[in-house]
Amino acid sequence: MLRGYFAPVTAFANPRLVQHRVAHKDWLLPELRIAILADLHICKPWTSLAALRRIVVATNALGADLILLPGDFIADRNLPALSVSATDIVSVLRDLQAPLGVAAVLGNHDWWDCRLSRSTGFARNSVAEALADSDISLLSNMAQKLDHGGHSFWLAGIDSQQARKHLHQRGFHDADAAFADVPHGAPTILLAHEPDYFAQADARALLQISGHTHGGQVNLVGWRPMTPSAHGGRYAWGHIREGGRHLIVSGGIGYSGVPLRLMQPPEITLVTLQRGM
Repeated sequence: MLRGYFAPVTAFANPRLVQHRVAHKDWLLPELRIAILADLHICKPWTSLAALRRIVVATNALGADLILLPGDFIADRNLPALSVSATDIVSVLRDLQAPLGVAAVLGNHDWWDCRLSRSTGFARNSVAEALADSDISLLSNMAQKLDHGGHSFWLAGIDSQQARKHLHQRGFHDADAAFADVPHGAPTILLAHEPDYFAQADARALLQISGHTHGGQVNLVGWRPMTPSAHGGRYAWGHIREGGRHLIVSGGIGYSGVPLRLMQPPEITLVTLQRGM
């Protein structure tokens, strides 16, 4: 029962389902259900393609309106594991199905741990190219308009904020470009790999959905000392509310650094967005 809380994420582990309900006064559309698969970090033996296939089946079974992939598809190259190609990963993710489609952004490991990216000075990226050959929308500093229940909303995405952190250079995110086509006041959801952008208090999005932190990967009664964020544990995991805005940080599937999760098991995240006060 507690194996997922203490053991490594293996091909035999099944992620738990974590659900959040977000009520926002500016959401005037019908209820929207969003499934989130964050930080897959597919590699052998820890989070295998076989495990990913089961995760895809479980996600489809939720019947969500929209599926979001907040980045970090490939493994941390410092992890003791065998990497899996982006092409093979996306070939499994192609089976994800939702009425409003599947959308993604890239994570920092998708840039820094991609051989193609590093060898081309970040001019090319294996994950981006694999996604381009699929029906999954890659929202790299752009937005798309979606229709839901006879009404429309916008889904914006920004590229990784920490893509070049090892070089002490700015990331590839550009929020102004992402929101350029979004009409003022239009209901908008922002997909951003790293949750830290939430601290910018950008009122253009009523909800931000992120991953990156793995919930700290180690959770000591709410203290998550390994959280990779400039804000410590402030945006480590779960549903965060600030100034009338909402942030959901998924604990994700895989891990980086060490193949261990302590009291922070892998998760499929399901968010229900509805009208509220």
